[in-house]
Amino acid sequence: MRPYPVRDLPTGEYLELPGRGTTFITDSGPREAPVLFLLHSVATTGLLCWYPVIPELSRDFRVITIDHRWHGRGIRSADFTLEDCADDAVAVADILGIGHFTAAGFSMGGGIAQLAWRRHPDRIDGMVLCSTGPFFSSLEPEELARDVKMASIAARFDRYLPVPSDARLNDWSQHPAKWGISQFLATPISKLGSFSEAMANFDSRDWLGEIDVPTSVVISTRDKTVPPQRQSLLSEGISDTLDFPVEGGHACCVIGADQFVPAFSDAVRSVQARLRAPAVLLS
Repeated sequence: MRPYPVRDLPTGEYLELPGRGTTFITDSGPREAPVLFLLHSVATTGLLCWYPVIPELSRDFRVITIDHRWHGRGIRSADFTLEDCADDAVAVADILGIGHFTAAGFSMGGGIAQLAWRRHPDRIDGMVLCSTGPFFSSLEPEELARDVKMASIAARFDRYLPVPSDARLNDWSQHPAKWGISQFLATPISKLGSFSEAMANFDSRDWLGEIDVPTSVVISTRDKTVPPQRQSLLSEGISDTLDFPVEGGHACCVIGADQFVPAFSDAVRSVQARLRAPAVLLS
């Protein structure tokens, strides 16, 4: 349960997305390398969810993180939808002059990655879907009602929680737990109900079979939030998939990162290998 060490993180920047708002991104690795967008889980940030993998992957890939709407330093908008988050990622690619990229998503980010392919199929050349599925538990009315109630209670305390400064959020030299708490507090807990409602509206089962890009599925085998059986529905529904099991729970990207990082790295490289593989002509 010890925090994974925070090291070698890139300096981020605010980025204005015309007609959408201002978000926060990091952009690291060789500019000429294949591009990997890391799409984070609910109630985290791009760095908090993905900091263990960034130093490893940015050696061979151009790695982009983005804070989704109402998360961290992401866009503050009237509404929160996963569709908007997917479109934001493509808008970031537009600003950075990136034509296509591999979308890697953890939990909620996995839904956003699938929607990015669905809404912009010419921009997504591959996917890595981690600890996620074709729908979320908030699809269940009882689960959604519980989350909305918790968010309503949390809203009473939101105003009393300190909002971390940029200097504090950018200082990853402090203790990992202290840095992690700062990243967590950058997201208003009063928005948890909106996040749950947005996730309840996501269901890709009707169009999973249409996904035609190489996909890796990283399965957290002891996950109680997104059960492994639901994660496996992605492999069953998408034609070009390979599975990469990780013995861990739903927070394995950080709690259990020693196992997650090599599995995720293999999953990303598997997608790239399939992208480079020559087409087979059938007579």
